[in-house]
Amino acid sequence: MAEWESTLESMEVKIDKNFWTGKRVFLTGHTGFKGSWLSLWLSSMGADVKGYSLEPPTLPSLFIEAKVSEKIHSEIGDIRNLSQLKKSVTSFNPDILFHMAAQPLVRYSYDNPIETYEVNVIGTAKVLEASRSCQNLKAIINITTDKCYENKNYDKAYKEDDPMGGHDPYSSSKGCSELLTASYRRSFFESKGVGLASVRAGNVIGGGDWAKDRLIPDILKSFQAGKKVIIRNPLATRPWQHVLEPLSGYLILAQKLFDSPINFSQGWNFGPKEKDVKPVNWIVDKMSSNWSQSAWELEKDAQPHEADFLKLDINKAQLSLNWNPTWSLETTLEKIIIWHKAWINKENMQKISIDEINKYMDEMDCENYY
Repeated sequence: MAEWESTLESMEVKIDKNFWTGKRVFLTGHTGFKGSWLSLWLSSMGADVKGYSLEPPTLPSLFIEAKVSEKIHSEIGDIRNLSQLKKSVTSFNPDILFHMAAQPLVRYSYDNPIETYEVNVIGTAKVLEASRSCQNLKAIINITTDKCYENKNYDKAYKEDDPMGGHDPYSSSKGCSELLTASYRRSFFESKGVGLASVRAGNVIGGGDWAKDRLIPDILKSFQAGKKVIIRNPLATRPWQHVLEPLSGYLILAQKLFDSPINFSQGWNFGPKEKDVKPVNWIVDKMSSNWSQSAWELEKDAQPHEADFLKLDINKAQLSLNWNPTWSLETTLEKIIIWHKAWINKENMQKISIDEINKYMDEMDCENYY
């Protein structure tokens, strides 16, 4: 039996609000899509959160629309600036650190490979180096990606011990980040009793994402304009999941890592159930029916390489963390459209987002979907 399989599989641990109340949490990349959702979630549970990041990467952005800065301490800075970063994190003296800051786009990485490696590899090294000076720090989670694996386009789900790799600069940089994390864990953090884990999520989607060259934002933009959706690869199959799904896994892992750093300082996959690994054209067709908008067409220009098939094996997280996906892909797409229409109607998006988080937490304790 593998080491991770021997952990308390029957334990009913989910997200413990009492654990997070009063915890000091440092979060890089807090102005981004995932970072904004995590900032709202942590603050809603009573955590004392400090974010360190560049300005929001898009306009509009979830960070601005949901007024995330009202809920946390926010500092604008570049993770490549080690002196500023170290001062920021050590003065806050966190209990837990989530590293989310990244250059997250595949197509952008082809145009800007050096920047991609500087941010995703050297930037990660600087975050971990700054973390070594924090006296109270007990748990660090480095958020990478499902694309960190050496993708052979096989019809198989990648497990945590599969080789790192990556065809494009973005994927490769995240594979490098994984290797860097393993080195820092063995070289510096294990001996200090500090937990350091890496997490790999699927294609994360949800309300409040306006990033360029991402499927859901492109679909919504086309719907609003009453135009056909232009897609690059209709048969590309991905592990789609609502943004709250992997974030819930990160939170559960952080709880475990804080209390038992030796057992949980590993790599972890957080992806959807098998039935929600779908091709791009399925997503477009389903959202079109929900929006009462139809038609898409193929982008005619030659595109850089992207993997045709990608799927994650989530057995380890299910067994060892008692984590499971909560919302089906159909439910996820419905939630996205509801959130986006609320934004169009100029509703209170902070309240809308926190209500969605609370609804998700309520449903985490219910029987999982089938």
